[in-house]
Amino acid sequence: MELMEKQSSFGISSKIEEILTRRVEKVLPNKEELRKLMKKRKIKLYQGFDATSGRLHLGHSVGIRKLMDFANAGNEVIFLFGTGTVLVGDPSQRDTGRKLITPAEVERNIQGWKDQVSPIVDWNKVKILRNGDWLRELKLQDIINIASNISAVQLFKREMFTRRINSGDTVWYHETMYPLLQGYDSVVMEVDLEIGGTDQEFNMLIGRELMQKMKKREKFVLTTPMILGTDGRQMSKSTGNCVWLDDSPNDMFGKLLSIPDDQIITYMDNVTDIPLERVNEVEKLLKDKQLNPLDAKKELAVAVVTQFHSEHNANKALEYFEKTFQKGLPPDETQEFIVTKNMKLVDVVAKIVGSKSEAKRLILDNAVDLDGATVNSPNIKTTGNEKIKIGKKIFARLVLRGMKF
Repeated sequence: MELMEKQSSFGISSKIEEILTRRVEKVLPNKEELRKLMKKRKIKLYQGFDATSGRLHLGHSVGIRKLMDFANAGNEVIFLFGTGTVLVGDPSQRDTGRKLITPAEVERNIQGWKDQVSPIVDWNKVKILRNGDWLRELKLQDIINIASNISAVQLFKREMFTRRINSGDTVWYHETMYPLLQGYDSVVMEVDLEIGGTDQEFNMLIGRELMQKMKKREKFVLTTPMILGTDGRQMSKSTGNCVWLDDSPNDMFGKLLSIPDDQIITYMDNVTDIPLERVNEVEKLLKDKQLNPLDAKKELAVAVVTQFHSEHNANKALEYFEKTFQKGLPPDETQEFIVTKNMKLVDVVAKIVGSKSEAKRLILDNAVDLDGATVNSPNIKTTGNEKIKIGKKIFARLVLRGMKF
């Protein structure tokens, strides 16, 4: 009996250690105290999501997968949609003020988000809350009471605010309220832990301070890594380097094969469930030059496409890549890329090759054909149902479909 108890205790400790290591950048104030708490009892945690757009990319999935790591271990996990905070707009990583969004757009985007992350989320194991339910009910005296716990100097020393002020740009008063409102979420829900990307550290620490002052209790902060895009820069819509969660299997597979070699292990560790033993093995093999980076990327791409589509579609995408790119053969007529009405050629090519700058270069270098004719204008609009050839090895058929969101 004693041996079984020791084995069980070891198993719990090992699982906690993996939860606090994989997909984790930092734990504040320190990991050891959170580890001790998790050994004593199940904890309550959340991540907030401001649905400011209809599409999610693979970078967004890191935190979501971290939430599921905690949920699968039996902890109480909350997906908090910012139906209140989104009306202010998060200024994190913003050099200009964020455009305000309507409640109708928020609701539409929330449904889109839920659809896109469903392949990696077990909705039976998590709760969904909306902070508009309590933030919209705040009265003036409530807001004054919350704000009285945080120094105005502390808010204005925020790096992106000082950068904007120094460049002559404006910091709007409502933007300084965002950290207070996000922080108040922790107080209302009385959580033990908040999860977010590294760009959310300031906001989450404001929540920790509010929790200490208003509830006299500790709140931990866990940041998750921000993965780079297909061109080695921060993954973002504006740079055209995203692997979107609603990409077709072929799109997703092809983009993952185009990531920089030095990002292979980062992707395997953060956006897949490939066992850590295998991730470490791949890392060693790559370092010792005993494994071709392309083969490692194939393994990565199969794992990711399987998650968001299916094993069948992942294997079909692998077959398509090996036939089209490695053997240089035209693909079957069934291979296709989805485009929207009047989509610019540069955006179509970027969707296929994973980079807008690379797409523009290919077009200007006369390396793109539409229906057999070479085109060299990036801004020409496609009609859909065209055949496209990029370089000597990329062949596809464009299919016109409406936007999802």
